[in-house]
Amino acid sequence: MQIGNIVLSAPVALAPMAGITDMPFRLICKELGCGLVVSEMVSAKGLLYKNVKTFDMLRIDKDERPAAIQLFGSSPLELARAAQVVEADGADIIDFNMGCPVPKIVNNGEGSALMKNPQLAYEILARMADAVKIPVTVKIRAGWDANHINAPEIAQLAEKAGVAAIAVHGRTREQFYNGSADWSVIKAVKDAVKIPVFGNGDIFSAEDGLRMLKETGCDGLMIGRGADGNPWIFKEIISALNGDVQRFEPSLDERMDMVLRHLKMLIAFKGEVIAVKEMRRHASAYLKGMPMAAEYRRRINALNTFDEFKAVVAEYRSEAGKFLAAKKQFLTQAENGN
Repeated sequence: MQIGNIVLSAPVALAPMAGITDMPFRLICKELGCGLVVSEMVSAKGLLYKNVKTFDMLRIDKDERPAAIQLFGSSPLELARAAQVVEADGADIIDFNMGCPVPKIVNNGEGSALMKNPQLAYEILARMADAVKIPVTVKIRAGWDANHINAPEIAQLAEKAGVAAIAVHGRTREQFYNGSADWSVIKAVKDAVKIPVFGNGDIFSAEDGLRMLKETGCDGLMIGRGADGNPWIFKEIISALNGDVQRFEPSLDERMDMVLRHLKMLIAFKGEVIAVKEMRRHASAYLKGMPMAAEYRRRINALNTFDEFKAVVAEYRSEAGKFLAAKKQFLTQAENGN
């Protein structure tokens, strides 16, 4: 798959997610087969005001390339200037956010609020595309609400503006992340434009991904919540695209090893104090669907140091291991009629 002059190793991308898709998590997903990673959304104003924390979000490791930095804002001139800053800082692709449903973003006329203002969205994208040489992409929603599904119209304007690819989340802003994603909207966008289209929404397994590709005809898949706590989904989808369609469930040891590795990467990137606080949320995601998860989430949320984290992970590995071994023995005996 190709976006402008950027060739992806696989037609599978990591969706931008606030508080999740920082450099350490992007590196993990890239290692597991993700073809394109996208940063957390970055404020155009923050860049232009030279906010230090905002600039830190532009950091890209050589091992995660190609990588996109996602910008948000509502001023065409500010976004064009911010795009130039991002390009100069070394990003491979610039993505523009028209999908965030969070009130504090929408109330500023940013994120998915721009789905209600196609002309302004066009002006923003055209100015950004004209301002830089690297590809500009955009992530949108199906529309503002069920009565205003305008993703195909927005996609055509984006293509006209010079956008190199578009990602479509099949939910409206009104839905947030509730209900089901409407994949027919993704198909309508694919039918409306010639640029590559990523389908996004309700992909939690390789089976989901293959079904989306078949039903919508989209060129690639963008995985968001399906990768949260389960970066192995990229490995599963890549295997499926190569003909091996089966569910990959990481073992207890693989999960716990990843928790500690992820934490070490965060510490190297952000320092122990911040890393441990942020890892509480990531660790809870890695424990989803596992035995005794509720109890250990509570304990993890009280941790403050790497050593404390390591001790609780070791204890959980032991206790959950005993539980899973006993469960396996019980099921084996039941199958044998004992």
